[in-house]
Amino acid sequence: MNARVSQKPRELRRRVNIRARLRAKGSWTDARILNISSRGLLISAAARSPVQGTTIELWHGDHVIVGTVVWQEGARVGVHSSARVPVDDIVELGDTSSLRAPAGEWPKVERRKRPRSHDESRLRGRAIEFAGVAFVAMLLAAGATVLVQDAFARPLNRIDAALTG
Repeated sequence: MNARVSQKPRELRRRVNIRARLRAKGSWTDARILNISSRGLLISAAARSPVQGTTIELWHGDHVIVGTVVWQEGARVGVHSSARVPVDDIVELGDTSSLRAPAGEWPKVERRKRPRSHDESRLRGRAIEFAGVAFVAMLLAAGATVLVQDAFARPLNRIDAALTG
């Protein structure tokens, strides 16, 4: 008996060639968006292609697309987005990408609630350096204590052995 399986029709994808930045497992790399739909993308990540199941962030302009890698074949990666992708905005922004800065010069993302000032960073660095030096000094003092204790204990053990033996 032939049972026809009804499948949801696949959404049309728009073919593009747009530069983007890809973040997977804490590391950044350059990528290219090759096609795009409202729920997914085909990207090419030359340096390090993320493997299937990896959650990634894809940055293009002011847009951040969070998705999961559903397949990977060489440098090409299929990504399913967790939210709707603003296709028209990204394509429109991609058309003007020649006027924008290259993908390697994207702005840094500040993850702190309040950025640290230069003085705060310097004081924090000094505190960490002091803690490291104090820790090394304690280790050296403990080692010296063991050596001195051993140096005094040997002769006293020989005297004790001679008196009791």
